[in-house]
Amino acid sequence: MRGCSVRGIWILNRASKLVFSRRFPTVERQWQHACKKLEEEDAPNSSSKKYLPIPMDAQLIQAFLDRKQREGSVAGCGIRTPHSEEGSDSWLDDLITRHVISLQLESSGVGFMLWPVVLHITGTYQILILPLVEPRHLLAYEDLCHRIDCGGAVTVEDKGNARSLSTILLDLPCITGALALAKVLGEVVMGEVAEPEMYMHTASTMGGLLDTLAGGMGLSSIGAGISGIGARAKPVTVPVAAAATAVAAAAATATSVIVQGVHKGLGKSDKDAVRSFISSAMPFGTPLDLNPINLLNVRSNGFTPQDVPHPEQKQPAWKPYLYRGKPKILFTVHEVVTAALYDQDNVADIITLGGQILCRADLEGLPDITLPIHCPNSGQPHAVTFHPCAQVPEQGPDKLTLTFSPPLGNFVLARYTALPSAVKPPLQGFYQLSMVSKDEGAFLIRMKLMESWKSPLTLENCSLTIPFPRRRILAVDGVPSYGQVVTTEHSVEWKIIVSGRGHSSKHNEITFSGTVKFAPDSVSGHASLYGSADPYEDSDIETEALANNSFEGAEVGDGGAEPAAWEDPFCWEAYSYAKASLKILGGTMSGISIDPKTVSIYPQISKPPCDFSAQVTSGEYIFWNSLGRYPHAAG
Repeated sequence: MRGCSVRGIWILNRASKLVFSRRFPTVERQWQHACKKLEEEDAPNSSSKKYLPIPMDAQLIQAFLDRKQREGSVAGCGIRTPHSEEGSDSWLDDLITRHVISLQLESSGVGFMLWPVVLHITGTYQILILPLVEPRHLLAYEDLCHRIDCGGAVTVEDKGNARSLSTILLDLPCITGALALAKVLGEVVMGEVAEPEMYMHTASTMGGLLDTLAGGMGLSSIGAGISGIGARAKPVTVPVAAAATAVAAAAATATSVIVQGVHKGLGKSDKDAVRSFISSAMPFGTPLDLNPINLLNVRSNGFTPQDVPHPEQKQPAWKPYLYRGKPKILFTVHEVVTAALYDQDNVADIITLGGQILCRADLEGLPDITLPIHCPNSGQPHAVTFHPCAQVPEQGPDKLTLTFSPPLGNFVLARYTALPSAVKPPLQGFYQLSMVSKDEGAFLIRMKLMESWKSPLTLENCSLTIPFPRRRILAVDGVPSYGQVVTTEHSVEWKIIVSGRGHSSKHNEITFSGTVKFAPDSVSGHASLYGSADPYEDSDIETEALANNSFEGAEVGDGGAEPAAWEDPFCWEAYSYAKASLKILGGTMSGISIDPKTVSIYPQISKPPCDFSAQVTSGEYIFWNSLGRYPHAAG
């Protein structure tokens, strides 16, 4: 039983009230037939193999709430504790049970387990999806939930006996499909459906590709799109960019529902958007195309005889109709650098680098594109994943060659992680904050910008923010050596380089020192000023565990410091940090690049304009207060 079919979908709000549900009788009959077949083959009196239908929604939601109480939170911790019950998800001691859960139910006095239920949390909604598996997989999971031992790596013996959760999941591609479906449903409900945006780069002759990356890596928006760059797949009234806007608008009121109240459900337009997506993407429970942009274009535009390819050409699923218009190809490499910088001799700084290669290939017909990617030895990509349209026929020490038949519109061709090349981090230095009194602190920040970085790499913008989520700022006294300072009620922002001004080599080393005064903290142990941003997670930390916690750099008596609320989990009362935000144009940290001249197309056509651009942006780029406490995992 391969592929992915879904028995049911449930969407709950933050109060765990059902706001939408959908069942698929066609898939449910497949489950019933599989149970009946297994029951006939094995012992007829084995009740665990008999078919039991999905219970009513109210009973299922109650089982979900019971699991929350049993596991300690909506997702659960996934780790076996002294309080874990035999037969529960946490009994397996596997973190995947935070996302693939089971529900304990009862029907006609007979208890049974519903598994695997994929749980996805987005905004203030919880999405539950029950994919179709074989009954033997469910029985294997039930056996695991009652084993005395737990965890452990997969062995050769496990492959035939399903003695570990990993072995079971490797045989269930439907789990991956259900997770992808849950993510897209979350985007539809939240009104976040959009393809990666592209906008023009003034340094380019025909329009570069500096993009918004959204999805698996959680990258933030980095620029506004320019209307009109998205070419239409055929000469009709709805362009690709407009399609994205229309899909998002259909679910836009979901956000207002979140703001107005946690007990409100989906509005009529939101439910219509979800129903429309499900009826197009998976009318009988089996996902066919999870791209809302493609689905809306097909519904809006329909098909014509010109959209049918030559009989000898096989049309891929990711290209439901053909492009007609002016040909062009765009590539970009967008890398995100994250860092934890401590300024401590006994603690090593941590720098990680991840990236995506984006593409837009507006070409008529169904051509194949061959793309050589230059990968220097110092920045070899790791953990590379590709779009389903791509193949990798050649991979050398300094080159990676892809062959792919491009889908319509903008898409992520590849994702990867890489080691930073020989260049140093774009922003180096330290941050120090010391409280001179209960309501006043003195700080010193010293930074080096783009040390050893050379042209054409340029620092487009850079800023440093110091948050104080639990204290209200009254005044900041100090003038930086370069840039300007903006103060809000709970943060100090140092705008080092404003977008458009660029970076001058005269200001490679900059400093900012001064004092910050806070309003008197009259209430101790008060709740967060912002309230809890995670409405699902309950506090599972016991008093004894808090008392025994110790942290790198902690002083005697720091054990009672209170953690901040979930909107800023790292900023404890005794913790403080500065967070950098930057964007670099003209290249990458890993050295990965694309030469447009080496791109080839088959069958050969007159080569269309091809453009390449690259940029680096910051993720969580943190300077921990070197005079305070800081989180650090000992090696």
